[in-house]
Amino acid sequence: MTLPENFIKNMKEQLGGDAESFFKAIDGEASVSVRLNPKKEVSGIFSENIDKHVPWTQNGFYLKQKPVFALDPLFYSGAYQVQDATAMFLEFALKATVDLKRPLRVLDMCAAPGATSTLLASLLKPNDLLVVNEVIKSRLTVLKENLLKWGFPNVIVTNQDPETFSDLEGFFDIVLVDAPSSAEGVFKKDPNAINSWSEQNIQMCATRQKRILSAAGLLVAPRGHLIYTTNAYNSEENSKNVKWLTRTLDFVQAELDVPAEWNIEKVDGGYQFYPHKTQGEGFFFSIFNQMSFEEGFNVSRLKLNALRKSQVALLAPWINSEVFEDFSYFAKTDGVVIALYTKLQNDYATVFNTIVKRSSGFEIGIFKGSDFIPSHGLALSPLVSDSITKVELNVEDAISFLRKENFEVDTVENGWVLVCHKGLALGWVKKIGDRINNYLPAEWRLKMDVE
Repeated sequence: MTLPENFIKNMKEQLGGDAESFFKAIDGEASVSVRLNPKKEVSGIFSENIDKHVPWTQNGFYLKQKPVFALDPLFYSGAYQVQDATAMFLEFALKATVDLKRPLRVLDMCAAPGATSTLLASLLKPNDLLVVNEVIKSRLTVLKENLLKWGFPNVIVTNQDPETFSDLEGFFDIVLVDAPSSAEGVFKKDPNAINSWSEQNIQMCATRQKRILSAAGLLVAPRGHLIYTTNAYNSEENSKNVKWLTRTLDFVQAELDVPAEWNIEKVDGGYQFYPHKTQGEGFFFSIFNQMSFEEGFNVSRLKLNALRKSQVALLAPWINSEVFEDFSYFAKTDGVVIALYTKLQNDYATVFNTIVKRSSGFEIGIFKGSDFIPSHGLALSPLVSDSITKVELNVEDAISFLRKENFEVDTVENGWVLVCHKGLALGWVKKIGDRINNYLPAEWRLKMDVE
């Protein structure tokens, strides 16, 4: 691995005698880690491939070797998320600083591809709201897919510049800025990051990060929390931006009681993960407390077309009876049915009324006459009814389903069937006589060659 000369110089100045160990570490093989979905447990998953537990998160594990995730049906069911272990430190920090038992409004400002968003969703409750934003439109598809697989329904996906959130000032209890950075921390995994590294790029990233932080900080509710992370080591993007933030806005950095055996460095402005000390990518983390005690945000009222009672009654067989009454059901102008957690209607309305480019809540399907066509998201969510016919597929048939190829469904009745692998839903098929219609969305189709 050929590193930029100025990067080598900077790291030698930063690390001193540890520099050689650092360079040796980033020239080694990248580690692989996954985080299991606590709401979609599968016994024995990765059992033979687990190396060790990631200590700062409940469900994170290092793997001995990297599987072909794209050929694992459980990957498509949302059983786990591939994520670097260092980014999972967010869980430890939130549990240490935030009262997770109270209702929360959470914003992930720079969300794609969505691994951190799913970590946030794992920590949230049914009465919490998660807004995930990605400014680059082309990255929305993978973000939405990861969130649908994870099965947390109280999510709004937005596609906005951070500064356009200004009408939501003081609305969110937690705002996460996983900032676009110079990507120094991922040199081991991404050689392209090495080629694009320069002092000029660091300055450009630091300036952009200030702009995002300035917009994000204003959105934090009184006594709320702002989280700032980068994949960088340099002070321009890390400590200097933290100092700028605390001078500019009313935030105080939160101190974390991090166990010494984790080898996470307490540095000026936050916590730094170095690959020669902790297993994973280079990562900088800082969390702040909003010190204002002003009045909170005034929420709006929801203005959507509620479904007729007769239509709601037709939905009942599709929705888990334990949560059916917890949601209200509406129709978008295109006929798509959305389910919104009733206690969050005003929060939804506030976001809907202030953000232009966003989703409209959790889409569960569409009516065609008196027939209901369920969505793929419903299949993967906790809302889907336990009474719906399910068929367990072996790995070969599961792959065939994901490739939208022919396979046999072992059921005698016509109608909608939820196909599963190891007990977890993969999606819908509809059996009509000898024909099986596969309702997996085209953009989810597995295209990799299977041997």
